[in-house]
Amino acid sequence: MTSIKPLPDSVEAAESLLSTGNYVADRSLATALYLALKLGRPLFLEGEAGVGKTEIAKVLSETLHRNLIRLQCYEGLDISSAVYEWNYARQMIEIRLAEASGEAKRDALTQNVFAEEFLIKRPLLQALEPHDTGPPVLLIDELDRTDEPFEAFLLELLSDFQITIPEIGVFKARKAPIVIITSNRTREIHDALKRRCFYYWVDYPDADRELEILDKKAPEAGETLRRAVVAFIQKLREVDLFKVPGVAETIDWAHALAQLDIVTLDPDTLNATLGTLLKYQDDIERIRGSEAMRILEEIRTQTSLNRIRGS
Repeated sequence: MTSIKPLPDSVEAAESLLSTGNYVADRSLATALYLALKLGRPLFLEGEAGVGKTEIAKVLSETLHRNLIRLQCYEGLDISSAVYEWNYARQMIEIRLAEASGEAKRDALTQNVFAEEFLIKRPLLQALEPHDTGPPVLLIDELDRTDEPFEAFLLELLSDFQITIPEIGVFKARKAPIVIITSNRTREIHDALKRRCFYYWVDYPDADRELEILDKKAPEAGETLRRAVVAFIQKLREVDLFKVPGVAETIDWAHALAQLDIVTLDPDTLNATLGTLLKYQDDIERIRGSEAMRILEEIRTQTSLNRIRGS
């Protein structure tokens, strides 16, 4: 029998658990996660795209050795894609076989074809089933992409960890899954859903934490380069852009610069690699050239001042 890895028993243990998965978290995030795990409540993570919300669910799955069941949300997502649908082909075969054998009594046949064996289970229903490694991690990713009726459907699941299927009855989890919900806040999520969760806003990291993230995620980039990347990103987030780069873009850029054997930032390299950092042409055009030079000069001036103060 597979042993189930226990959940963290303190805030420090939750922080250590994330660190084991190379996720750099501050104490407030570790506290929110610990309380959600300890009290069996869903954790609702909101923040800009690319700040590491989805990664938390992946790290929990990896470090706790639990299955990760991911529901990627999108506009038009419905129950048949998220929860369940009936296997109509098998139901028709069952009906034809019953008719051929002369056993096609309507009431009995209706009961037979609407049985669990004819049910195709989608992510939300799968998350309520028992798993050998313990209750799974259910990631409901980018909930803000769906519509309000789908939010309303989730209320039963998030309150009681159960789903009602009219033809069969209630499916209830023996042990509640670990539920992580993310939103990029492209629209507001209804209060009724938020009340069923613990809430945490995942913000952009400060320079020290972002450098620590790069130390773990992009160690192949030299220390000088990692510091320059973080300094540039921190300044770039002060510019009015259509899409400010998140931590994911910071990591991608550091990987890309390391592949090019770059030791430190220079204008030519910066202009040539902006596409790994910024995802909109208008943003790239705004930063390329004089604005990039201005930011680089500001970083160099600040670095020089810091050296003078430290000497």
